Amino acid sequence: MKKVLAAILGAMLAITAAAVRSRAAIQGDYVEVRSADVYTGPCFANSQVGLEGNQAIMAWTVRQGTWRGVRLDGLSVVAVVKTQATLGDVDHNPYPATAVLILDARSSGPQRQALQEFAQSQAGRLLDHIVRVDVAPINVKTIEHGSVRLTAGKLARIETRSLCAADHLCGNEEVYYPPLVKLAHSMPAFTLEEGFSGKGLGVVWDRADTRSAFVGTFVL
Repeated sequence: MKKVLAAILGAMLAITAAAVRSRAAIQGDYVEVRSADVYTGPCFANSQVGLEGNQAIMAWTVRQGTWRGVRLDGLSVVAVVKTQATLGDVDHNPYPATAVLILDARSSGPQRQALQEFAQSQAGRLLDHIVRVDVAPINVKTIEHGSVRLTAGKLARIETRSLCAADHLCGNEEVYYPPLVKLAHSMPAFTLEEGFSGKGLGVVWDRADTRSAFVGTFVL
């Protein structure tokens, strides 16, 4: 009897989730990398706070949906952010933030405006001060669970994989910092490499082999 009830409950939850997705105005995939570990133990986090973690790359890819009446199926937008302190540190204010937006080259004029407004609505104060908007071909490929490859022309790139046992260095790891945006689902991931080589922030970077990423989905 318990198994039957559990099966019924599971089916009801699946139906409810499908109904929510069907009513969503916009939904898609998200990837984020930070300049500090987000999945880590307190000892590692304490060694980075105040010194690292003030840069981030966030990317949204719309699977289907509209934003303020503009259809955005298959399009992406990338935000590259620099702040004054470690993002997620409750003891220090990271603002003001400066940001560069990269809009999908496949988008039309109205779609570019919608992509920018969508990203700003999701990232809040992180995108209050956009110093530069670029347009580039954005390619996103999800290889398997947790593994994502993203390129935004020659301006930004991200490659992640799922976390594994070898990524547990102290045994006290946890999601120390949450994602920078609200998501329907998210999981920490390992950053194989990430970089920004654009203009506008006064800094460029290349990093590899850190526990600094999130992959997830959004449904609005």
